[in-house]
Amino acid sequence: MIAIIKYNAGNIRSVQNALNRLGYESIITDDKTEILNASKVIFPGVGEASSAMQYLKEKGLDEVILSVKKPMLGICLGLQLMCDFSEEGNTKCLGIFNTQVKKFPPKEKVPHIGWNSFAEVKGELFKDIKVDNDMYYVHSYYAEDNTQSIATCNYILPFATAMQHDNFYATQFHPEKSADVGMQLLKNFLEL
Repeated sequence: MIAIIKYNAGNIRSVQNALNRLGYESIITDDKTEILNASKVIFPGVGEASSAMQYLKEKGLDEVILSVKKPMLGICLGLQLMCDFSEEGNTKCLGIFNTQVKKFPPKEKVPHIGWNSFAEVKGELFKDIKVDNDMYYVHSYYAEDNTQSIATCNYILPFATAMQHDNFYATQFHPEKSADVGMQLLKNFLEL
């Protein structure tokens, strides 16, 4: 069973619908046992970092996430909360990825909304995905490029759009809203 972490953030149902289209069953849960016993865990989200992190701590989900041993995929806010720190609300995050989340400078339209290709991609999460494939983004904050980056994108500046550390994976873009290429990425994750 695939567990989708239920917490104070939006966009969870669209992830579940994408998994259904791929033929996978999932549960939306904040139950520690269900999350830790799942074959895969997805940590999606649209929202604000400090209130989401506070909710995770209140429910003990911060410790649960750090205890996950199976493949786990953070999406959008999920990626940001898996980093060390976010400028959004001056938030200490989970520290899985050794990088900071910063607000885009107002040189272009912020938030970054729309389709963008990659500057680079690597690793098993991107099997059959090319740099010129587009993914869908909606975000005002970005993770700085770092040694755990497995994909980068350029919007105003280069940033880490996907990262991996051990069994933890994360994407800034929304694969569940990124048409066939996004579905390919979800399939790749589910087959890890």
